[in-house]
Amino acid sequence: MSPRRLDHLSWPALERWASRPGATAVLPIGAVEQHGPHLPLGTDHLFAEAVLDRVLERLPADLPLARLPVLSYGFSPEHLGFPGTVTLPAETLLAQLESVGSALAEAGVRRLVLFNGHGGQIALLQVAARQMQQRCTALAVLPWFLWSGPTGVIEQIPEPERSQGLHAGRLETSLMLALHPELVGPLPLPEPLPHPPAGLSLEGAVPSAWRTRSISRTGVVGDPAGASAEEGQVLLDGLVGGWCELFQTLVQSNWPHPRSGIGTVQRQ
Repeated sequence: MSPRRLDHLSWPALERWASRPGATAVLPIGAVEQHGPHLPLGTDHLFAEAVLDRVLERLPADLPLARLPVLSYGFSPEHLGFPGTVTLPAETLLAQLESVGSALAEAGVRRLVLFNGHGGQIALLQVAARQMQQRCTALAVLPWFLWSGPTGVIEQIPEPERSQGLHAGRLETSLMLALHPELVGPLPLPEPLPHPPAGLSLEGAVPSAWRTRSISRTGVVGDPAGASAEEGQVLLDGLVGGWCELFQTLVQSNWPHPRSGIGTVQRQ
């Protein structure tokens, strides 16, 4: 039995854990979707779990931080058209997350981090967090994205790949080479990508909705050339170190600030 795994606890043990000051549950979330011809379908949830587990191993054992089983399937309509992509409808994922949040709130859990490894569902998980807080007023929900928290990590990737490598490019390939080199196949040749007019972009401040099939033959949006296990280890160290600091800060704080309605779950 692992005290860092909530699914390893009995219900009385979970109740005792949830009553500890600062107790924080973490739900790792990923996706099952194409990641080019060289990376596995489970790349996003493999990353979320690998980083989170290393964070939990490194932080002090008495820190009340524990994880739930990974939610592997996510919202990935942009990658349909490639074999292996599985996407849940947005409303299905929202309902599933709301059910998880409601169960945790009823068990006395007061803080939940959605630890997401899939960039295509960032906005949807932000919506989920708001809906969960509306329903479960006692539960603070923090929708965090694997690559957005720690500083100085993606800066390890040189431009233009840092900005243009949106999917299965050098960043993800290097990290997978560090974690599971046996799952990495031969790297595909780079292919030209569309260049939006000046000031516009596929993602970023002025994003566009896009389907991978319409802009990439291989499913790669970027160029994995130059990826290495050594670079991946630097990325991994930066992610784990940065998230250790952020999770420790969170657990030792009362953030988000307590709200009215503590202890209630709104019924529909």
